[in-house]
Amino acid sequence: MRTAASALLAALDEPARADASYRFDDTDARRWLEYRPRPRPGVCLDDLDRSGRKAAHRLLATALSPAAYAQAMAIVALEEVLDRAEGWRRGRHSGDYWVAVFGDPARDDRWAWRLEGHHLSVSMTVVDDQVSPAPIFFGANPAAVRHAGHPVSRPLGVEEDLARALLDAVGPAARAAAIIADDAPDDIISATRPRVDGPLAPLGVPADRLGPTGRALLDQLLAVYLDRLPPELAIREARRLDRRELHFAWAGPTCPGWRHYYRIQGDDLLIEYDSTSDDGNHTHTVLRRPASDFGHDVLAAHHADAHPRG
Repeated sequence: MRTAASALLAALDEPARADASYRFDDTDARRWLEYRPRPRPGVCLDDLDRSGRKAAHRLLATALSPAAYAQAMAIVALEEVLDRAEGWRRGRHSGDYWVAVFGDPARDDRWAWRLEGHHLSVSMTVVDDQVSPAPIFFGANPAAVRHAGHPVSRPLGVEEDLARALLDAVGPAARAAAIIADDAPDDIISATRPRVDGPLAPLGVPADRLGPTGRALLDQLLAVYLDRLPPELAIREARRLDRRELHFAWAGPTCPGWRHYYRIQGDDLLIEYDSTSDDGNHTHTVLRRPASDFGHDVLAAHHADAHPRG
């Protein structure tokens, strides 16, 4: 990751490097999450030459597993599909993604980076060579493109299918506890806030009430999100979780084609999914670590080591 970030900065000309570079202590720019088409910090990939764009993609690939990188590229390509569906009115394009680097990855003990655009935001913080990987946002609009009833594109389909299988597998009591509302919210609850305070209420059904099949499906659904990370990071994140503390909640109708939402919560874990716009064909998903987003965990450990109490 350090090598790829340094290579990216080296591949940029001076104006682009200045646009991409921020101080690590520029907290407002670093603690940024925006999955809508809005102005954002960084340099636009569309303004880079081929070597600069390729270097940005190589940096992104250090943060994602091969499957998640494929999802990310499908999300980026959907900008052209969405622009056509909207009659080319908004000028959406697959180059409208921005990369920013905070600090100097070649020299600093503390540095970070983010690649972000419409429906994609990946933030990584590195302190003393420890990677803190969150938030990670993937969205899709349209969530599914079909022809003759068959999916042509559905980059976040597994995230929906496993959650529905989980609801179908648990008994009536656990299902009733999991469904927290008849109507889905308009969007993910954490939205674009730089910090998420406390667990979202209600929690839903605890993992130990799901039964063996339900717990196995919850583990599979959790793995879909953790496996967006490279294997070494995914394994580390999975090991730190207390699965007995996991809760699953669903809002909205349970039949396909309607607006729906779910979330998984645990110790320093928040996963949210919604498909609530465009008649349930517009999906948002996010993996957050409320106590550790944007490297708060590794920064706290670094501060404790550097300034131990007497």
